[in-house]
Amino acid sequence: MKTDYMVIGRVRNSENVNLLVAGIEAKGYSCYNFLSKDTVPEFSHLSRSEQMEILESHSDFWNDPLHIHHYETDMDGLKNAKAIVMLLPAGLAAHMEAGVAYGLGKKLILIGEPEKAETLYLMFDERYTDIQSFLESI
Repeated sequence: MKTDYMVIGRVRNSENVNLLVAGIEAKGYSCYNFLSKDTVPEFSHLSRSEQMEILESHSDFWNDPLHIHHYETDMDGLKNAKAIVMLLPAGLAAHMEAGVAYGLGKKLILIGEPEKAETLYLMFDERYTDIQSFLESI
């Protein structure tokens, strides 16, 4: 499904990710939300943080169907979005997704301040200090 935006970020920052997605959708735009699916469906009664601990504990993530499912759905989200918004703080996966998005020629938007100067943050087309500043711009 084609979307206007995809938000990439950290599962452990889910409250802010969901606020950002809701703000984008309130403006009338579509947005792929990686949090719309349970991290570990059979443990959906647990917090997202606890689900992440379970997911990260898989010793053979290369062959784990759940890891493969998350990879495939998130890559589809990247390919089908017009613009990618990375919300900091973000983990390694989100930074790798930003690199993929850059390679796909997607518009990249950064929200938040990087912990330290890194030259590859220059790949972002737009930068905002906070969610509200970004939402006011769209």
